[in-house]
Amino acid sequence: MKDEYRKILQAIGEDIDRPGLVDTPERAAKAMAFLTRGYQQSLNEVVNGALFPSDSEEMIVVKDIELYSMCEHHMLPFIGKAHVAYIPTGKVVGLSKIARIVDMYARRLQIQEQLTVQVAKAVQEITEAQGVGVIIEAKHMCMMMRGVEKQNSAMKTSSMLGCFRSSQATRTEFLSLIRN
Repeated sequence: MKDEYRKILQAIGEDIDRPGLVDTPERAAKAMAFLTRGYQQSLNEVVNGALFPSDSEEMIVVKDIELYSMCEHHMLPFIGKAHVAYIPTGKVVGLSKIARIVDMYARRLQIQEQLTVQVAKAVQEITEAQGVGVIIEAKHMCMMMRGVEKQNSAMKTSSMLGCFRSSQATRTEFLSLIRN
């Protein structure tokens, strides 16, 4: 990647030998590897067996999970938060694992719509929950820094599986809990 960043800098007309840019290709390559580290992770590795027996059949909500991703169309960041809920059926997942699942999928070139679905399906897969709800709200630099340049716009997406899709009351409870 380092060599490719050198080419990009040259292509935009930069002097790659000037002091401020000498180490930039290497730093940019390391940054890109970090920002896309989700490709090097799997769901099983992230969860790492952190599933625990539970008698709870009530909704579990983890809200305001910070996320940073990059849109696959422009490779510019989108930044926001995820709200994830599920209703367990005999087992719960370790709290930090929900945030780690969000991070794993967010740290890939991505569109927000797909990220939302991926997180919901992953939580459903590992917990075998009665249902899962995920809402992501984010600001997209591709819309703020270029193109239409709208600074105050935000996108919200949702994915509702199982009883979150079939039961209006469950959906309403989830939406109410993330508002407070």
